[in-house]
Amino acid sequence: MTTVDAGGAVAPAWRGGFGRLWSAAVLSGFGDALRTAALPLLAVELTGEPLLVASVTACGYLPWILFGLLGGAVADRVDQRRAMWAVDTVRGLLVAGFALAVALGQASIWLLVALAFALTTLQTLFDNAATALLPALVDHEALGSANARLMTGQRVASGLLGAPAAPLLLAAGTAAPFAADAVTFLAAAALVASLRTGPPARKARPSGSTLRREIAQGLRALGRDRALRGLCAATALCNIGVGALIATLVVLVTGWLGAGDAGYAVAVTAYAAGGLAGGAANRWLVGRLGRVRAVLAAGCVQTAALVVMGSVRSLAALVAAMGVFGFMGMVWNVNTTTLMQQRTPAGLLGRVGSAFRTLAVAGAPLGALLGGAVATAWGRNTPALLAAAFFVLSVAALIPGRKPDVPIVVPDDGATTARAAR
Repeated sequence: MTTVDAGGAVAPAWRGGFGRLWSAAVLSGFGDALRTAALPLLAVELTGEPLLVASVTACGYLPWILFGLLGGAVADRVDQRRAMWAVDTVRGLLVAGFALAVALGQASIWLLVALAFALTTLQTLFDNAATALLPALVDHEALGSANARLMTGQRVASGLLGAPAAPLLLAAGTAAPFAADAVTFLAAAALVASLRTGPPARKARPSGSTLRREIAQGLRALGRDRALRGLCAATALCNIGVGALIATLVVLVTGWLGAGDAGYAVAVTAYAAGGLAGGAANRWLVGRLGRVRAVLAAGCVQTAALVVMGSVRSLAALVAAMGVFGFMGMVWNVNTTTLMQQRTPAGLLGRVGSAFRTLAVAGAPLGALLGGAVATAWGRNTPALLAAAFFVLSVAALIPGRKPDVPIVVPDDGATTARAAR
């Protein structure tokens, strides 16, 4: 593992494996953006039934709820590097086969639903393995910077590169975005396969150990650590709020504000730009506040931004609030992920990380349904205020974890303020 000193804060060096992992993540983000843009358009071409079209999106959530915890347990059992490149190879072949079916006119809505379900099911293993692998590639004191670079690179690839490229590829044919996605999967698999991390060092599993028992062990580890409990609860609560906002943002902008499609595009762009700025500024912010206080500050500022969105009837105010929301959202994501990695024993990273993701994914569709219900009952601006209420609860869930009652499992990185209480 290699690190460099960047302005008094430790940052990961690009050599030593992190650069290849970053490149694989950016490639995958680009391909995912192409596929995500093409899926609903193809679904509408294949069927006029809204329920079937919606089922394609639902399959992006369901496997996390069904298999998220299982994927974390498997990630803790296997060599994460091998699991990641094997999964990306399988996903690349699946998408390549689907692209061929589209090109030959043999695609159907049910094949599309099956593809979405299969890809997300495989993703439950890939993402949990990636969370567990990163600490093996960079020193613990560089985890914050590594997470920021990974998330910012993925945001650039998906938002600034993938989204504009999707219409260009679609002009070349409906199969083109899927073919390009398959190429990115296979290229990412080759990059991950080239890593030289060696097999993970693990204690031998006790006799009679089962996946169910190992999942339960991970959940107990999460429950025993007050800081991790708070982070997990806060993540679940804020994602309910995010789900409510994102699902109804278009009606907030076009209906309540009357800003039309152009206003919606500006709002979404402001959110993406804010996220990129947040990734770039995260190290500076953590250096001033500490990692735990940075998360608390992010939650508080996001709450204020949501109140502005739901109460100030001005497109300029909403665009500014969306930029701030995206900025602090990136700060939140980078630092909650880093704190989870730092506080979790290496052998449990997959299982604890899967609990975070499963709760986050489950919260989003629940929030979307709540947002739609309150918008119908009380007005198109109310989902933003509902989201603000969930963010208040999220910040409250974080407060008890400021002084965790379980010692951190790795040396503190000089930015984390959450130290063991004595």
